[in-house]
Amino acid sequence: MTSLRLDKPWRTRGEVARVPGQLGVFELADESGQVLLIGVADARSLFGLRSAIDDAFVQVDAAVKFRFESTAAYHTRYRELLMVYRADHGRLPVANPPLRLGTLHP
Repeated sequence: MTSLRLDKPWRTRGEVARVPGQLGVFELADESGQVLLIGVADARSLFGLRSAIDDAFVQVDAAVKFRFESTAAYHTRYRELLMVYRADHGRLPVANPPLRLGTLHP
């Protein structure tokens, strides 16, 4: 059974250069592992996940690590991760803008 949550290992900011230029989703976190942002690398991302993650680090000062998942269903997976986070915490990550979402009961 696969998890709805993104459970890949955390990577340091210095590892962004080794991220593939594919489409997908990612999370940025602080030192304690608290997710600060759930992001997506879509067709508008110049170099896919690599550039989307790099750009997100510039926007979220407290972020020091990331994890990602390559997927062609990036839009669906992005919304799914946001819904799971909201179900777990009662709100979206602090760096995510408000977004209308459905309800998920994991």
